[in-house]
Amino acid sequence: MSHLTFMPLLPLWLIAGSGAMIALLGLYMLLRRAPGSIARVLALLLILLWLSGPRLNRPFYEPAPQDVLLVVDHSPSMALRHRLDSAEKAVAQLQQSARNIAGLTLHTVTVAGGDHHGTRLLDAIAQADLPPGRFSGAILVTDGMVHDAPASLPSLFTRENSPLPLHVLLTGKGEETDRRLRVLQAPPYALVGKAATLRVLVEDLGAPAGQDVTLTLRQGDAPPRQIAARSGVPVDIDIPMRQPGELLVTLTASPLAGEASPRNNSAIVRINGVRDRLKVLLVSGTPNQGERVWRRLLKADPSVDLVHFTILRPPDKDDGTPLSDLALIPFPIKELFQDRIKQFDLIILDGFHNAGILPQDYLSNIADYVREGGGLLLTAGPEFTEDGTLQDTPLAEVLPAHVPGNGVVNERFVPRLTDAGKRHPVTSGLQPGWGPWYRALSSDRVHGTTLLNGPSQQPLLVLDTVQKGRVALLLSDQLWLWSRGEGGGGPQAELLKRLSHWLMKEPDLEENQLRATLSDNSLRIERHSNTARLDHPAMVTAPDGKVTPQPLTAEGNGVFGARIATNGADGLWVIHQDGLTAVAAQSTRNPLEDADLRATATRLAPLAAQSHGSTQWLGTLSHAPELRQVSPDARGASFAGSGWIGFPRQLVPVASSSRLTALCPSWAALCGVLALLFLGWWREGRLRRR
Repeated sequence: MSHLTFMPLLPLWLIAGSGAMIALLGLYMLLRRAPGSIARVLALLLILLWLSGPRLNRPFYEPAPQDVLLVVDHSPSMALRHRLDSAEKAVAQLQQSARNIAGLTLHTVTVAGGDHHGTRLLDAIAQADLPPGRFSGAILVTDGMVHDAPASLPSLFTRENSPLPLHVLLTGKGEETDRRLRVLQAPPYALVGKAATLRVLVEDLGAPAGQDVTLTLRQGDAPPRQIAARSGVPVDIDIPMRQPGELLVTLTASPLAGEASPRNNSAIVRINGVRDRLKVLLVSGTPNQGERVWRRLLKADPSVDLVHFTILRPPDKDDGTPLSDLALIPFPIKELFQDRIKQFDLIILDGFHNAGILPQDYLSNIADYVREGGGLLLTAGPEFTEDGTLQDTPLAEVLPAHVPGNGVVNERFVPRLTDAGKRHPVTSGLQPGWGPWYRALSSDRVHGTTLLNGPSQQPLLVLDTVQKGRVALLLSDQLWLWSRGEGGGGPQAELLKRLSHWLMKEPDLEENQLRATLSDNSLRIERHSNTARLDHPAMVTAPDGKVTPQPLTAEGNGVFGARIATNGADGLWVIHQDGLTAVAAQSTRNPLEDADLRATATRLAPLAAQSHGSTQWLGTLSHAPELRQVSPDARGASFAGSGWIGFPRQLVPVASSSRLTALCPSWAALCGVLALLFLGWWREGRLRRR
């Protein structure tokens, strides 16, 4: 700030004395009413003022250091329509322009975006590490699709109650349109045999609603379905669930003319098909320790409806015990094995000794039940070799092994996995070190797959497929010893659970299965096989329809695998091998980022206007705007003009540096004195002439 100082040409005491004499003289002349006295006194005072040397002391000012943030959007949406190339070109031009302005430092900050947090450019400004008091504004180079834009200008953009400019440079030539497909409702689970209902909505952003849209629905490698819809109107789609397991559904909306990108025109839905309460019939022979194991396991499974009967006494045996003490209800043979047999998903015969309990026709019904797709599990003990054994009934046609009459082996042994057992999903991964059993059955004929061996390498657990159904035979009645911890116990619960679910055709327990998963821009193919080698490669169909053969490498225990790069390709991948099919699709990697892919000013333009900044489209400019500094007293309502954007110039005084300016220059003092003397002379002469 300027201030007044004096540099007198005479001593101060002399100037002060002269001033006093001039004051007395002026008073005397006024009392005498001398003509021209006032002008002459003023002339003397002006001379005295010049002699006192009044000077105006003005400090020197220089521009204060300024920090401006240049925030560059590198989010995934910037890869569309050459937006990133346009942004990088503008950044280079802005940096070059900033080098020509003394005291202005342009800090460039790159924001990657994505990672499920969207594009957050305002957060990057708030977190920038700048010296206090030097922030002068910011430039955003973006497509405008930011996800942290506040409703009002942040306080950071205010200094001394004046706004600091926020300039927005948008890639593109103007507002764009985009079509997106949203899944409003999708059930995670659906019952097999019923339909799951999806509700989807096609939205046209930046364009009028109500346009005709064609939805294409794909399920695996099945032929696609075409569904008519209209933008802005929800549509319900029924998806039939034909089998248990995960069902992968892809939906694609037809593109909108001129839209920013079709990347968000698709959606992937995963629905798990589940059975509605698996029904299991457990028929136990004479009460035994294993019966409790089976009952506890099946009752603990909330997805299982268990019907359990224990045969306490064959009908041909009469020991005088009243029937009311043996059973609460009669054994409903006809209802179970004829009328309702097809309602069961699994029948378990645990130590069951027929001895005339089930007529031959009903045993034939069980065999037919298996052939038509049912599951049958038998645990066999000594009763399997006695009169009335199931081996002498029509059920023998579906049994995977035959035990001779002298086939009972009473000796200590530890169950062992066979080579097939190490590969089969029912027993693979079960850790060895199990406790011993003490009784098993030896067989003279076996067909099917042996997973466990007993004494003398005899088959202990045999699985077989009979037409559409499945059968499992456990040639020992001492599995319960593991549940008691005999010799350290064993994986009794896990084995029985896997075994029963394999019999009920649980997809994850198929011995021949093909799986595919997508992660980290790579496709993982995994084949589980009951063979030691594969003769054919997997045929991989990419989203663009290209088919590539891919050999699978053995990884041990019947698992073969491969991993291939997807190069970021979105869409449905279909893999075929040996009659098996697997599908995989990449879910939206950045759901917030991909929700709207337009270049738009709608989110940032209000903030720029509040800061007196500007919003400009780079696609309409031949060159990025030039950077300028605007003087505080010269700026208008905006910090921008044609071809330029500006920031307020801030000046600070230079310490120990100032400029002295004479308040009463010599020429001015001389002219003033002469003018006053002439005025006094003229006044005096005029009065004398009167």
